Amino acid sequence: MTPFVVLSLLLTLLPSSQADSTFSPARPPAQPLAVKSPYLSAWQTAGSDGGNGGILTGQWPTFWAGATLGWAGLISVDGTVYSWMGNPVDFPTADQVSYNYTSSSSTFVLSVDSAVQVTATFLSPITPDDFKRQSLIFSYLNVDVVSLDGNSHNVSLYTDISAEWVSGDRSALVQWEHDTSGDVAYHKIYRQTQLAFSEVNDQTEYGNWWYSATSDDGYSYQSGADVDVRAQFGNQSSLSNSDDTSYRAINDNWPVFAHAFDLGSVDTTSTSRVFTVGLTQEDAIQFLGADGIQALPSLWTQYFDDDVSAVVFVQGDYEGASAAAAALDSKVQSDASAISDDYATIATLALRQAFGGVQLVGTNDTHYLFLKEISSDGNIQTVDVIFPSHPAFVYTNPELMKMMLEPLFVNQEAGQYPNSWSMHDLGSHYPNATGHTDGSDEQMPLEECGDMLIMSLEYYLASNDSTFLKDHYKLLDQWTQYLIAESLYPANQISTDDFAGPLGNQTNLALKGMIGIQAMSVIANLTGDTATGANYSSIASDYITQWQTLGFNNDDSPAHATLNYGNESTWGLLYNLYGDKALGLNFVPQSVYDTQSAFYPTVNATYGVPLDTRHTLTKSDWESWIASVCDDTVRDMIYSSLAYWINNTPTNHPMGDLFDTVTGDYVSPQFINRPVMGGVFAQLVLGLGLSASTATLAA
Repeated sequence: MTPFVVLSLLLTLLPSSQADSTFSPARPPAQPLAVKSPYLSAWQTAGSDGGNGGILTGQWPTFWAGATLGWAGLISVDGTVYSWMGNPVDFPTADQVSYNYTSSSSTFVLSVDSAVQVTATFLSPITPDDFKRQSLIFSYLNVDVVSLDGNSHNVSLYTDISAEWVSGDRSALVQWEHDTSGDVAYHKIYRQTQLAFSEVNDQTEYGNWWYSATSDDGYSYQSGADVDVRAQFGNQSSLSNSDDTSYRAINDNWPVFAHAFDLGSVDTTSTSRVFTVGLTQEDAIQFLGADGIQALPSLWTQYFDDDVSAVVFVQGDYEGASAAAAALDSKVQSDASAISDDYATIATLALRQAFGGVQLVGTNDTHYLFLKEISSDGNIQTVDVIFPSHPAFVYTNPELMKMMLEPLFVNQEAGQYPNSWSMHDLGSHYPNATGHTDGSDEQMPLEECGDMLIMSLEYYLASNDSTFLKDHYKLLDQWTQYLIAESLYPANQISTDDFAGPLGNQTNLALKGMIGIQAMSVIANLTGDTATGANYSSIASDYITQWQTLGFNNDDSPAHATLNYGNESTWGLLYNLYGDKALGLNFVPQSVYDTQSAFYPTVNATYGVPLDTRHTLTKSDWESWIASVCDDTVRDMIYSSLAYWINNTPTNHPMGDLFDTVTGDYVSPQFINRPVMGGVFAQLVLGLGLSASTATLAA
């Protein structure tokens, strides 16, 4: 009987135990591991609703939508093998000591039998100003090992990923290979039959997946059935340097792809190994532009001759990527904590999620940033999802927001959309930005026109890109005509909160349209069309004056904006005030802000202020927007509620933006892992001091 089998039998007789772990700055409902794109999105579920409380061992990581992603970690200490990640059977588990997250990393510290400490750092670098690094859909796992008890220990380290990363169809046939390039050793795994621009259960069905390491004298590898490969390490503390060539379905004996290192004698001087996991797709998006539907390449293809070159670069770039990520981490932490610790808890968790919903594509001449409406319906380049997301991109690099808006302009300016208002999205399902030539996209015209006008001016104020305003003036003016016709008395239509259904004369929606008209008056003035600018400003001013009577209940105490005109018993979050503040328009009277600041505390619940009187649900992106424009008391109240939700929600999915303010639970549909959490950065965008009132057109 082998030592591994003996150990397996003994484990069945022993109770499992797990040391109490600390969590800093919070224990989120799901902890981000590898989060870099809509497809590279691995999480450790933590909430009590199906999670294990945020421990790295004892359960498998999952794709954001819930499917298991096999990702295992084992360590041999003086001949005894323990699990430090995932849920491989028949191994005792390390005890988690702590968990910490920043904007780009998640770090787990574990104790192995009080003899050795393992520190596993999952880094998904965000480099907003470095498109080469940002274009690479790769994430790092750095594993550091050190003696805890002062003695030297013989240590070997193991990790693998499974074929579950490759497809959402677990019966799909996959193929793989192991190879080296210089000192980089990699497993390449892919679907035998590639389904370009296709998804199954939100996972991609094309491209190559990679799991790489930097080899040295103690390196070994193996691929094969999960139980066999892990048992090999369990018995020998090393792998067989062999490839299983029986290519098969993902769920047929669950093939895994492993790296192992003999670290030798480990003492109080730590030793570490770096692993990278990622995806390469040469063509990323189908896009309907002026020249018809074309395949747009992933932007990384403009920097590397082939995908192996990209893998080698990533593997060797850990120190550089870490330094860049640390600089951004420090900036976010410093800026956010200057508001409050609660706000820093939220902002640092939100940034990876915002960037995890987008991907850079295009050529050296034309860069686009495409966004997936994750979780809610999978649309691509949804205007009213870009809108709540956009503060994260304005804050980190305004150029990124332009790169999200441009495909929408290109499509509509080419005559590919027949309606006079702004389109809702560029395609019903990511990654197919094939448009709506029949005009049959989801209809929320006032919402989308207002969004596009506000974001276009905001981009200019943050960038001084005068060409952008001039190039798109005609279409922006066309959308303004719709707002002039519809904003004062909005028709019975849906807003971005489409799950609540249509409603006529929505107070908050009307406000967005009026701010959009005022934004266009500024754009007209900036581009020299001062007569139009004066006319639009006069219209907007007249509308906002009437709106203050139409949309408010001033009889109750405290007074408040109503959900829709004349419905005195209703109220809602007036989050569209943010557009006025972000643009520095000084368009909405201060009395409106003061009225809402006095009202919100009277309807605050355990997990925040409900969205409106129709239900007890809220949206954390919109709560963040009202927090940013209200007085400090309301601001702190809302951020405190959101931080409390992060720490205490029973849910176990990546941070959601729609949940119940009484129970803290998600609702159907589950709005999880959506990039709209970039809206948390509204507070920091206001700190940039953008001002339409002092803007001039750049030369």
